[in-house]
Amino acid sequence: MDIVSDVLSLLKLTSTIYFRSKFYAPWGICVPAYQHVVRFHFVHRGRCWVSVQGIGEKILLNQGDLVIIPHGAEHAIFDPVDAAISSLEEATSHFLGDGVFVYGDSNTGTDTQLVCGHWGFEKDASHPLIEMLPKYIHIERSNSPSAWFENTLTMIGSETEKNQPGHEQVTLRLSESILVYVIRDYLISGTIDTEFFNALKDEKILKVLQDIHRNPSKTWTLEAMCSIATLSRTSFINRFTKLVGMTPLQYLTSWRMQIARRMLLDTNIAIIDIAESVSYHSEAAFGKVFKKHFNMGPAEYKRRNCQ
Repeated sequence: MDIVSDVLSLLKLTSTIYFRSKFYAPWGICVPAYQHVVRFHFVHRGRCWVSVQGIGEKILLNQGDLVIIPHGAEHAIFDPVDAAISSLEEATSHFLGDGVFVYGDSNTGTDTQLVCGHWGFEKDASHPLIEMLPKYIHIERSNSPSAWFENTLTMIGSETEKNQPGHEQVTLRLSESILVYVIRDYLISGTIDTEFFNALKDEKILKVLQDIHRNPSKTWTLEAMCSIATLSRTSFINRFTKLVGMTPLQYLTSWRMQIARRMLLDTNIAIIDIAESVSYHSEAAFGKVFKKHFNMGPAEYKRRNCQ
């Protein structure tokens, strides 16, 4: 069971490219915070600096570098390092249409070209895999995970610059693969040291997570989980909770509710059948747990979100 693919598929991450841009130094833009998105900026040409709210350091992005801001935090992008920062509203007044805007004085001769966008997911979609990502991920061109990764980023920049027919769909499809690739590479390399990433590298905890994802409708007990992990009850609970950020049964319930939420939105399956698919044999019991997670019952949730 590929847990990363399973999670990202259920969360239904979708890619959006805001714009391709030419910035002429000095320039600076503040991008406000926004929920339920993972933002990114790719430097197709030139360089710039990034400062993320809550992080003291200023990050230099050179040509070919990518910065990912997993939690939609407020941040500024600018050049030079001491440039004045304008609001996003002021900056977008320079928008030229057709996905391009120019900012700054082109007579300076120093330009930075960015491809900016985000991966978005639904407001009720949540999972520790995303929630435990660091405040930012800086991938330097000189330290790219692979030639494929670098070539994909270069192609995204080239497609947005050429503005040929179909370029929007090409860049969207390419950018959707980037986040998956980044998470996979950082999981393998161990560069990101977060609890859930460590859980996926813990052989005993991973076995339990894989079985939960493979068989969410199974009548799970702590004893069954402990048996799979070959750990005592206390050791298993403590180890799982530390790495995953919730108890084993809390994780099981949370994952089941995400599955049920997705089924409500994507299908016309009866609520009792959805309940049974995640191991609830009473619609009332299922509804009570669902409401605890999403502040409304399943029928109301479907009505409000499927209009």
